[in-house]
Amino acid sequence: MAARALSLFRPALARTRPGFFGTLFQRMLLQRQRQRLAELPDHLLKDVGLTRETAAREANRPAWDAPAHFRH
Repeated sequence: MAARALSLFRPALARTRPGFFGTLFQRMLLQRQRQRLAELPDHLLKDVGLTRETAAREANRPAWDAPAHFRH
């Protein structure tokens, strides 16, 4: 019953905008992911369909240049 009740509130929670610190935290995580992507060896980049140049370009993007699914 508790899981069902929680699922009723999930859509409302998904619509809320993260505050300043939530946004800052998301951007920090995004930068960390981009940096880790740039550190991957070539054979792993090839596995995900990226080149070294593409990974470097992504890693050099500014923190505020986030994909739409990161923005709330």
